[in-house]
Amino acid sequence: MLIYVAPLVAIWFGWIWLGKHRSARARAVLEDNLQAGLMEPNSLHPVIDSALCLGCASCVRACPEKSILGIIDGKAMLIEPTMCVGHGACATACPTHAISLVFGTATRGVDIPLLSPTFETSVPGIFIAGELGGMGLIKNAIEQGRQAIVHAAAHARRVSGGGDALDVVIVGCGPAGIAASLGAKEAKLDFVTLDQSSLGGTVAHFPRGKVVMTAPAKLPIVGEVRFGEVSKERLLAFWEKVIAETGLQPRFEEQVSAIERNGQLFEVVTSKGRYPAKAVILAIGRRGTPRTLDVPGEELEKVLYRLIDPEQFAGCKVLVVGGGDSALEAAAQIAEQPGSQVTLSYRGKGFSRAKNKNRERVIELARTNRIEVLLESEIRAIEPDAVKLSTTIGERQLANDTVIICAGGLLPTQFLHNIGINVETKYGVV
Repeated sequence: MLIYVAPLVAIWFGWIWLGKHRSARARAVLEDNLQAGLMEPNSLHPVIDSALCLGCASCVRACPEKSILGIIDGKAMLIEPTMCVGHGACATACPTHAISLVFGTATRGVDIPLLSPTFETSVPGIFIAGELGGMGLIKNAIEQGRQAIVHAAAHARRVSGGGDALDVVIVGCGPAGIAASLGAKEAKLDFVTLDQSSLGGTVAHFPRGKVVMTAPAKLPIVGEVRFGEVSKERLLAFWEKVIAETGLQPRFEEQVSAIERNGQLFEVVTSKGRYPAKAVILAIGRRGTPRTLDVPGEELEKVLYRLIDPEQFAGCKVLVVGGGDSALEAAAQIAEQPGSQVTLSYRGKGFSRAKNKNRERVIELARTNRIEVLLESEIRAIEPDAVKLSTTIGERQLANDTVIICAGGLLPTQFLHNIGINVETKYGVV
């Protein structure tokens, strides 16, 4: 009898030890995010009913991101809230239906445009697809873009007259915008696709080499595409190939400033012209416009608002502005390039809203003189070969080749209000 009991006891104790180890690891991640104040999800995310949760970890295993959920003391918890992009696989995998998918939290609302089942806004003829509607998943964005163009085309056909007006103007050239553009081309619509930046939407602004999670999706003309874990570069190369092979001609570096009603038509006003249209699809991100500092010289070409490739700054004098994770990660990555000289400027007294691992990385690089950290400092002016800052010990002037401003982005809420689109603030509800 003992021969059989001993192995079972060993397995039982091993399972308990493993559970405690996993719980401690998940708790450490959660505590890190709590200290950094990173507990507010940006999009659709799970809420877990602990009374129904069995702690079986089906949700943890089902999540494609692998690190968003964890088991703590036998219950599933959202341990990386800001990294959740709303796959929804956790809710599907839960055997007790303990998980609900919601927008916003009780303390922080998320502005979501009111949309009909056809993705039409409160302004008839204007449709929204992708991230702006609260869905951060590439597969969902593609599907919404594919469906939205069908409904936009139907609306355009109902508009009488119009003269030389386009059938539809598509704003944004990320996954949703590309899917909508392909659908417009397949339907032989008269359309134009505009983007204030470049191909790829939010993905284009990820750091070089970042792994992007996506899933099989169906594109008009192209058909079904299958990706799992794919690098940013490979995904962008795929989009470039799609555009080349299908003949799409997006217009980049053209920012939409307003959409005006003109009878049954719309007038889409951009930085380069005006486009009359019968319908509009907004396939833009939730943080498409970087927050500026409004200081003299910010218009210089050496001023950037995100880091794409740290290697290009080898041997350069770089000032990074900001106190969040994006700023700390950018400063650290550039500091690790040969010959670089990096200064990190932040107006606060500490990096309280950055993750502990990023704070420790910057502290170590500062200790070895790879980064100069200037807390309680602000840029006063940017010059072609220098920057002027106010610090706790007075004004300083630094020799400089590049300024990278990581001050976040401006939500397009006011833009939507100006158009007349109704926006609802959701506090932890579907």
